Amino acid sequence: MQTQPLTSSLKKNLLPEPPKLMSRTGWSTFLAFTIVLTAVVPFLNIWVDSASFLHISDFYVALIGKIMCYAICALAMDLIWGYTGILSLGHGLFFALGGYAMGMYLMRQIGLDGNYKSALPDFMVFLDWKTLPWHWVLSDSFFATLCTIIIAPALVAFVFGFFAFRSRIKGVYFSIITQALTFATMLLFFRNETGFGGNNGFTDFKRILDIPLATQSTRMVLFVATALTLLGFYLLSKFLVQSKFGRLLQAIRDAESRVMFCGYSPVPYKLAIWTLSALMCAIAGALYVPQVGIINPSEMSPANSIEIAIWAAVGGRGTLIGPILGAFIVNGAKSWLTMTAPEFWLYFLGALFISVTLFLPNGVVGLLQKIFKHKKNQGGAV
Repeated sequence: MQTQPLTSSLKKNLLPEPPKLMSRTGWSTFLAFTIVLTAVVPFLNIWVDSASFLHISDFYVALIGKIMCYAICALAMDLIWGYTGILSLGHGLFFALGGYAMGMYLMRQIGLDGNYKSALPDFMVFLDWKTLPWHWVLSDSFFATLCTIIIAPALVAFVFGFFAFRSRIKGVYFSIITQALTFATMLLFFRNETGFGGNNGFTDFKRILDIPLATQSTRMVLFVATALTLLGFYLLSKFLVQSKFGRLLQAIRDAESRVMFCGYSPVPYKLAIWTLSALMCAIAGALYVPQVGIINPSEMSPANSIEIAIWAAVGGRGTLIGPILGAFIVNGAKSWLTMTAPEFWLYFLGALFISVTLFLPNGVVGLLQKIFKHKKNQGGAV
């Protein structure tokens, strides 16, 4: 009769308690950011007079919304690179696939308001097409579009990852293959006959869910939706990396052969996090397109995928918050430099990446941690 309580007591004493998702300070900070992004920014944009210094203009709302989409991609990169040790140079592909799926729906929402007053998108009328291609059939349904945003990129990622991980392709070879896949898809989308708008892609969007996109309230709804998605993905990522699944990912990153020796097959874990990472990028792309107003094959360029890796490296790999911070730092600097000195932007990006690689291997977050640790030690010494 005493065996059960004894067993329970032993389990309680021997097994470590599962880690908390976040500390009290962490939850307070998370709540503060949630309030700022979902309440304070909309209030300052919509209800504060534009003449006031507290007013946030539509330009900055659109800029922050765009960067938050990039931050989701950086967070996805951290899961696959920072925690699993797999450097992908092809995440721009999944971002663009989600963007194109949303763009197809937005093109159908134009209706008869296009330049040619046709039910077909303008570029199809220009090319003398008479009917919609087969892959456009369900593009007038918002629900079908949401399904496409989720299923299509996840399926591409799953199939590619299945064969790549099963063949034990890793390291620089995996990075080169992902970049080649993205580049090949970009060339495919440049072709007019594929039905994706060729060089110009999709633009001149009018409505979403029959609601005009140009209104301030619609833009703010998209902004808040992007903020909630970023915050939600952060919580999901935090939960995953602290779970047994996340610990296995980090073990695969540090010593994959030992993981196999312990009886675990790395393939399902790598495939699962790879597919989730691709899905996060696709959702980011779908949120990006209605806010920016355009999607074209250049989103799949190798440079864009490399930039995602740079955001993660600058902020700090393996920290979750670091890549988000890196996306804001790099893209904030890009926005400022391209307006003030556009010819220096690429030089700045290259210098930034080299500096981080040589002097800040743990990124900005790593530097901040060192500073706080140093101050704490000094305080303890005193």
